[in-house]
Amino acid sequence: MIKSKVLSRVLVTTAVAVSLVGTLNAAPKEKKYIIATASTGGTYYPVGVGIATIASLKLAKKYKMTFSAMTSAGSSENIDMIDKGEVNFAIIQGLFGSMAWQGKGKYEGKPKTNLRSVSMLWQNVEQFTVYNKYAKTGNIMDLKNLYGERFSIGGRNSGSRVSAETIMKALGIDYNKMNIQYLGYSPSSTALQDGKIAGMNTPSGPPTSAVTNAFATIGAKNITVLGFNAKNLKKIDDSYPVWSLFTIKAGTYPGQTKDIHTIAQPNLLVVTKDTPVQTVYLLTKTIYENLPFLHSVHKATLAMSLQKAIDGLPMPLHPGAAKYYREMGLKIPARLIGK
Repeated sequence: MIKSKVLSRVLVTTAVAVSLVGTLNAAPKEKKYIIATASTGGTYYPVGVGIATIASLKLAKKYKMTFSAMTSAGSSENIDMIDKGEVNFAIIQGLFGSMAWQGKGKYEGKPKTNLRSVSMLWQNVEQFTVYNKYAKTGNIMDLKNLYGERFSIGGRNSGSRVSAETIMKALGIDYNKMNIQYLGYSPSSTALQDGKIAGMNTPSGPPTSAVTNAFATIGAKNITVLGFNAKNLKKIDDSYPVWSLFTIKAGTYPGQTKDIHTIAQPNLLVVTKDTPVQTVYLLTKTIYENLPFLHSVHKATLAMSLQKAIDGLPMPLHPGAAKYYREMGLKIPARLIGK
């Protein structure tokens, strides 16, 4: 049963979903599922609301299933909540999924073997935005110029924070020398616009609203999204090989005239292995039969396709998702078949 302490964060997203879907009359045996997302300024939240909306629309009447999305601090909190039974599904970073499944990092010696993958959703693009006076070269190593300055690394329990710390450790950037702030995406953007921080970390599917708002207010001549090169990527992937090079095309953000060469990791939807096969099967089927709807929710989902559904997944598939993919002709590698 979902614990009451998370319900307040579900109400807002439930209201959004209901406004799009219309009134869904609850039946006595109706099954309600909650999807944990992240803060409102990123991509997890709108996509999570989109998935919840289309799933409720398609599955409520015939299968008596409704879905709601809720805000959260991101991947770390999402894994904790799904582990405690406070939510049913969660969107998490590939890095965090790999750590949790293998029992590394925060989960050292305590692997989350109850987790199962549903789908790779879209790539989580690393976006370290700083004022230009700190961007001497435009490369990620310019973060060293922020020593002693306020830098928002993400929420304390977020995957954004962990991915940033992992990247900086691999590159020899000492984030302890920064005045670290633990802000969500929207508060980070506001703080950057107000000059209260020198930079922010907002990994997400571009265009990311927090970055868009910063570019629109501060101006592209005054801030920079730092880039990565192949040498940077090799050092980072030596620890967790989940990233790949990614280009944010010119024009993605207001006033952005040049491509931004950065890196990205997969985001994925996860569930526990004991979730009913039919529930996961129907949700997976609904997602891929309604991609145009998700495309209208956020441009990041334009990268989603059935052919990429199992790319980069760090843990085995749930049997319900595997069933759908097999029906669609996908060949599932042995590493993604759970015991």
